[in-house]
Amino acid sequence: MIGEEGQQLGVITLDEAIANAERVGLDLVEVSANTEPPVCKIMDYGKYRYKQSKKLHDAKKSQTVIHIKEIRLRPKTEEHDIQVKIKHIKKFLDKHDKVKISMMFRGREIAFTEIGRKMMDEIKSELVNDCIIDQEPRLEGRNMVMIVSPKK
Repeated sequence: MIGEEGQQLGVITLDEAIANAERVGLDLVEVSANTEPPVCKIMDYGKYRYKQSKKLHDAKKSQTVIHIKEIRLRPKTEEHDIQVKIKHIKKFLDKHDKVKISMMFRGREIAFTEIGRKMMDEIKSELVNDCIIDQEPRLEGRNMVMIVSPKK
């Protein structure tokens, strides 16, 4: 048994432990049930739960959430439109979001994957100073996918 100040009270019976907790006006909480004998502590359980929830709340506040944004292209996308999409990608990277760049091949366009790969390489060369390439362009079914993330 552990007292309210953290001092060791030794091994005592359950009835004595409950009586000690009631005398002080606090709760008897089982800290470790798997040991022999089980370890109990005299504490204010409501205050303990409040501190735990505050600690959890502060941990959530300090963590950052990374979103994955997606930019979709086609092999027939014109040069100016690609430049606009690159500006959007840079804007997403400035907001610390990952970006998934998808090149979609529809119908017979799947025969021209080399055009799509060339476009992806152009985009990659434009973004080389702004990001880290997590996944090189690779063909997944009818889509070519590349994932980039912001530099730290």
